[in-house]
Amino acid sequence: MFAISLGDDGAELRPLEPSRAEEFLAHMDRGREHIGQHILLADVVKDLDGARAFLQAYAQKAATDTGRIYGIWTDGKLVGGVLFRTMDVAQGTAEAGCWLEPSAVGRGLVTRAARVIIDWAIEERGIHRVEWQVSSENEPSIAVARRLGMTKDGVLRESYLYRGRRHDAEVWSVLAPEWTAAKSRRAS
Repeated sequence: MFAISLGDDGAELRPLEPSRAEEFLAHMDRGREHIGQHILLADVVKDLDGARAFLQAYAQKAATDTGRIYGIWTDGKLVGGVLFRTMDVAQGTAEAGCWLEPSAVGRGLVTRAARVIIDWAIEERGIHRVEWQVSSENEPSIAVARRLGMTKDGVLRESYLYRGRRHDAEVWSVLAPEWTAAKSRRAS
């Protein structure tokens, strides 16, 4: 398995494979309340079977080139992740997302990890548009979209039901030419 360094602090990005189901469940248990504030992941991964099934679904997505999932590790401990929830190579679109347990908040880990996977999607897979859909109440995730240089495309009013309440979803995106130009500016 490969690991990609996320900087000088020792953080790493690695594929999150089904063989990591126990570790993934332990991570969810540590961050369940925090993670579940805005995303369904904490409600889906409740036990080892759920963790294994979730990771297996993403292994299948990777095998069919329709999605990917990666974990973020610090000091050898899984603390969060980034993913392509959907990926349509023929259309050149992908939807990225993230989650993080409380112990890892505020260190820029998601922004750094998302940059790695967006670079890969645009440069290696030819993705033209990467979307970031987020609850309008999820300020930390909106801040990541901004740090990634994404543009707010709009708000889908009361577009999804979560924990018995309708929520607005913001759609943010970055296009390949914008991403490439911003990457060049960061490098100079």
